[in-house]
Amino acid sequence: MTETKLNYIAGDWVSGISEIENRNPSDLSDLVGMFTQASATQLDDALEAAHRAQAEWAAYGMERKQAVLMNIGNELMARAEELGTLLSREEGKPLAEGKGEVYRAGQFFTYYAAECLRQLGENADSVRAGVEIDVRREPVGVVAVISPWNFPTATASWKIAPALCYGNAVIWKPANATPASAVALTEIISRQDIPKGLFNLVMGAGRDVGQRLVESPRINAISFTGSVPVGRGIAMAAVQNFTKIQAEMGSKNALAVMDDADLDLAVTLALGGAFGGTGQKCTASSRLVVHEAIHDAFVEKLVADAKAMKVGHALSAGTQMGPVVSQQQLDENLAYVDLGKSEGAELACGGQRLTMETEGYYMSPGVFLNTTNAMRINREEMFAPLTSVIKVGSYDEALATVNDTNFGLTSGIVTRSIARATHFRRNARTGVVTVNLPTAGTDYHVPFGGRGDSSYGPREQGRSAAEFYTTVKTAYISAGAPE
Repeated sequence: MTETKLNYIAGDWVSGISEIENRNPSDLSDLVGMFTQASATQLDDALEAAHRAQAEWAAYGMERKQAVLMNIGNELMARAEELGTLLSREEGKPLAEGKGEVYRAGQFFTYYAAECLRQLGENADSVRAGVEIDVRREPVGVVAVISPWNFPTATASWKIAPALCYGNAVIWKPANATPASAVALTEIISRQDIPKGLFNLVMGAGRDVGQRLVESPRINAISFTGSVPVGRGIAMAAVQNFTKIQAEMGSKNALAVMDDADLDLAVTLALGGAFGGTGQKCTASSRLVVHEAIHDAFVEKLVADAKAMKVGHALSAGTQMGPVVSQQQLDENLAYVDLGKSEGAELACGGQRLTMETEGYYMSPGVFLNTTNAMRINREEMFAPLTSVIKVGSYDEALATVNDTNFGLTSGIVTRSIARATHFRRNARTGVVTVNLPTAGTDYHVPFGGRGDSSYGPREQGRSAAEFYTTVKTAYISAGAPE
């Protein structure tokens, strides 16, 4: 009989009011596990414990905090193969991507372990004689972390690590599609030298536990990654209590391929950006804006290489693209295929459900041709292994097309021209810009975030995270004259 995995609340592993099952999207006969769902009362218990523990944790010495985060990060990196296998098994991304995600999650913790020792303030002289000014950052308090299923360990880690680094308590509500990775990370954190109740794992449906969490006046800050509609709802709930909020949401990222681009490089970047993680990335290259002079050669190679991609079980050797995460996601993806066709786009390859040796949520990588930027498939985030080619006649038209979106997370250009590359990175209206690199893939020590419907609130990652996870205190001191 499968053991039910529990929530971690107020320092104890506790059962909930119901259970959900978690199945491998590569093989639906593989039950990953059973996972408990928290009650409203348990969420209240977590909030109470977090407030008590946060004051104790904030008083820990810097080196003591650093040791905690370093231990978490080192264990994640040491167990990257084991935990990456679990991640790929429950989420569906190829094993190499799963292992890489867990290792990167460890790096977030070791980076913020170092930041524990770099929490330097500022000082200044006042405009008033004999008065000195001290400016320092203090913990914001209790932070609600609401993380998505597509990067269940990495995205959660880049929120949890800075929250703990800067002295906060955490209540984590992960996505119900990937609870096994959440429990695994929580098990590591629970073994550390932290106050009881500082870190809480509260699994449950967003409409129940998640909604109550974001509406709570006892939450001081909310860090959310997910869809635009959910993000808007969280922001509306948060403003009722003037709760600090940081939201990373949708995208419609474009990769511009210029007439002077290295063709092989451009196709490689497009394939990796569009179909890495089965297209289930907020940084996915879902619009390929291609100069007409290189368009036909690019399309020929892109379609041929997309057809040649090996779709298979996430844990099988040689798999380049795994299944999508769920039946609901697969149904939504196939609906977008039908929508694209109805809009007049040509489906050059893929976009079909696949029957494999094991029953799972498989589909082939799809490429739309003859599309315009006005089509819904180029306006809405599909979160699917689908990409669209948009033909343009000039660099200026390419840049205008890239910027013609309600989103603004990432964009990229493939070109040999320094002038074009420089102009593009200065004028693309996205929070992240790449040159001769995929639109997907970010470093942990620099800011991440977007514009428009993509992001709301302070940036994530790097030293910019301090803006969200701390509050600033300015002190004026008049010491008087020495006697």
